[in-house]
Amino acid sequence: MSQNQEIRPIFTKSLLHPRYWLTWFGIGILYLIVLLPYPIIYQLGKGLGLLSMKLIGKRKETARQNLKLCFPEKTQSERDQMLRENFISTGLAIFETGMAWFWSDKRLAKKVSIVDDFHITKVQQSGQGVLLIGIHFLTLELGARILGMNHPGVGVYRQNDNPVMDYVQLKGRLKSNKYMLDRHNTKGMIRALKNGELLWYAPDHDYGPKNSVFAPLFSVKKAATTVGTRILVKLAQPAIIPFTPKREKDGRYTVYVTSELEGYPIDDDVLAATFMNKAIEQEILKAPEQYMWLHRRFKTRPKGDAPLYTDNVQSD
Repeated sequence: MSQNQEIRPIFTKSLLHPRYWLTWFGIGILYLIVLLPYPIIYQLGKGLGLLSMKLIGKRKETARQNLKLCFPEKTQSERDQMLRENFISTGLAIFETGMAWFWSDKRLAKKVSIVDDFHITKVQQSGQGVLLIGIHFLTLELGARILGMNHPGVGVYRQNDNPVMDYVQLKGRLKSNKYMLDRHNTKGMIRALKNGELLWYAPDHDYGPKNSVFAPLFSVKKAATTVGTRILVKLAQPAIIPFTPKREKDGRYTVYVTSELEGYPIDDDVLAATFMNKAIEQEILKAPEQYMWLHRRFKTRPKGDAPLYTDNVQSD
């Protein structure tokens, strides 16, 4: 695949091979479930999340450790409640992904709202590109679809190892994106931003020691943080706008758009990573129980530092 190529879903006969029948069956079940009334979808997602809390002990311990590392000031009881709510959100995320891929705009519009997206409109009217910071909330797939109904953009994409899942995922994501780019296609991202596009970008996971620096995140003083954000901002000069997709207590979904981040330090990797992590913290605090705590966010450690999880990767 060319580094400048836009990624689009292509259906081939190979996707009908028997080895993929189980995948198609699972996708069909997901499609049928999200046709149900939302209260039923919610109860199914909640049940699935609580069940998974009992079955996937390794992920449970990862989430528990993340919460302990990030919120040491909270009591154990408070963190246990956050953990339970986080697993409920994890179960719901499966069906919310199906909602994002399969619901019509008409059905979604009855259940969603966007707050302060004039920040995006103002920038785009000036012709400047927008680097839209999408934090890894469990609701991110649905939040991107909601925001894309009014502000379609360019998605940054990691190919799924299963070609059927890759095809369905691409089809779903293109409901809210003009096109998709491979996550390693930096030139394509810069070109899109220079052309005034809105580019979805998620800089909040641990992508390993390569092209990362260590900067504070919550109470963790040395969190591996990608330098990719600084490269994009320095070369394309977009506006930086974070957003948070939140599942409200009444079952509605709200996308909160933050005002443009000012003062981003483009000439220093560590200062830039620290700046971005502080912005990420503020977004996570809007719905901390809905963040993807099951991810080993702090797996990469500086050389000589003690690991925070088992089988950690150390920086060179």
